[in-house]
Amino acid sequence: MSLRTVFFVSDGTGITAETFGNAILAQFEATVRRVRLPFLDSVDKAHQAVRQINHTAEVEGKRPLVFTTVVNDEVLDVFQHHCRGMLLDMFGTFVQPLEEELGIKSNHRVGRFSDASKSKAYHDRIEAINYSLAHDDGQSDKDLESADVILVGVSRSGKTPTSLYLAMQYGLKASNYPLIPEDFERRKLPPALVAHRKKLFGLTIAPDRLSEIRNERRPNSRYADLENCRNEVAEAEAMMRREGIRWLSTTTKSIEEIATTILQELRPERLEY
Repeated sequence: MSLRTVFFVSDGTGITAETFGNAILAQFEATVRRVRLPFLDSVDKAHQAVRQINHTAEVEGKRPLVFTTVVNDEVLDVFQHHCRGMLLDMFGTFVQPLEEELGIKSNHRVGRFSDASKSKAYHDRIEAINYSLAHDDGQSDKDLESADVILVGVSRSGKTPTSLYLAMQYGLKASNYPLIPEDFERRKLPPALVAHRKKLFGLTIAPDRLSEIRNERRPNSRYADLENCRNEVAEAEAMMRREGIRWLSTTTKSIEEIATTILQELRPERLEY
């Protein structure tokens, strides 16, 4: 299949359009070029975007795909009447039928972050990000009682990206702590974690994949040596079993899959999207 251009159009950040659009496109083995057009909050900006989309249609000889979450009626009208792309109006597809079913009008809020300055959830999210950064890779063991989850595992098993994803996406205070050879020699958890056992969640990884990742950082080192990786992973998994820590392998899982599994296990009551 030849290249197809996809536009993500919004009068807000466009994150919803892009997330939803990419989820749909993942169902097709298509080669696409992605173009983001956020903050189209005026008729003039809408006409400029339409000219870009229509020019692409002329040059490529195919209708571009246009995922839109525009809620401003005047701006949306420009796309509906002048755009030569295949317009996929996500709000029109889902919000209008829901308005009819629920018998109420939606608030037509532009974007998830439009009232961020007044949102407690948003400020909680920022606080969680700061917390996760301060407690990355065992930098600090202060205030661990405030953590929603403490990720443990060998170095480069995916703890840091998972912590930050949980903080940014769900506002969870996620700390992460590396398990190191000294812990394996003692056959005990790091002392700072013992009192917070119920918050621990383990990440492990296949030794060969771990060796590949570590070699990108420190090539030809003992740290990246396959046999050393095998020993560390085996010791870490043995410790998790002994300590009754829930854990999963990150080898073939995306950050989203890892985070979803953790959330299913922990289910913090204050979790909001």
